[in-house]
Amino acid sequence: MSLTERLLHAWYRGHPALLLLRPLEWLYRAVVRRKRADFVAGRGSIYRAPVPVLVVGNITVGGTGKTPLILYLIEHCRARGLRVGVVSRGYGAEPPSWPWRVMADQSATVAGDEPLLIVQRSGVALMIDPERSRAVQALLDAEPLDLILCDDGLQHYRLARDLELVLIDAARGLGNGRCLPAGPLREPLERLRSVDALLYNGATADRSEGYAFTLQPTALVNLLTGEHRSLSAFPPGQALHAVAGIGNPQRFFNTLEALHWQPIAHAFADHAQYSAAQLSFSPSLPLLMTEKDAVKCRAFAQSDWWYLAVDARPSATFSLWLDVQLDRLLAVSR
Repeated sequence: MSLTERLLHAWYRGHPALLLLRPLEWLYRAVVRRKRADFVAGRGSIYRAPVPVLVVGNITVGGTGKTPLILYLIEHCRARGLRVGVVSRGYGAEPPSWPWRVMADQSATVAGDEPLLIVQRSGVALMIDPERSRAVQALLDAEPLDLILCDDGLQHYRLARDLELVLIDAARGLGNGRCLPAGPLREPLERLRSVDALLYNGATADRSEGYAFTLQPTALVNLLTGEHRSLSAFPPGQALHAVAGIGNPQRFFNTLEALHWQPIAHAFADHAQYSAAQLSFSPSLPLLMTEKDAVKCRAFAQSDWWYLAVDARPSATFSLWLDVQLDRLLAVSR
């Protein structure tokens, strides 16, 4: 078990050794609270874009379904006739310079796996830069846009935002409720009182404190050919190798089991880079991975390698709430 896996296990299931990390947690809390206070007071260099900025972020470490929700928001905004762009940190990306415009034909090494996935799936205008305010400015210089979606960046306080959506894994929750490194929280729990909406990934119904959304499997896609097949192409009981290098691999494996397949789980670190040798498993079975992993494996994929396409499905109540917020923000910006 890796250090990351041991920490996750401790944060969500408890471990007495976490008490030793409390002094570091207090220091971490003091730093993030000061950053938040400076932002609220308007101190420091804070860039406000001339168009609304909507941040989709986490308060916890680990995956909560941000990328599928970003894709949903892109399509929702486009359906309203809005020109939407996306900015991202570009974690793991190594472009020739910053900021960098991600294009569909680039490699994941240059563009980052999640930004590349978003562009390949949607064709959206997307700029990466660890300094997200700089990415926003570069994107607006390149494209006429009505709205910016910020992929992650909840804690990036150099960028002003008009709406904050925070995603929470409905099954895992907030762990022990403590901040890093004694717990999974990036900011103290009281931060949730200041965001505009909470969305619970995997919840079957809205909660009093937030909205439900699910990740719905839609198709099997072949890495080599791009062929789309229905989920019924793999019959119930199908044995397969399952690869997931995401923030919460177990959620992917659980999804495959819910589809009545028999996955042999191969969990990798989030944003893992792969080689053909790493994915040569025995016995010989179809290999199924996440779409995020697939963008890094096409160059050496084999004929029986597939990824599971998923779509975010928020509750109808959230979609109605979002339309009200967009109407309000766009009326002000115009």
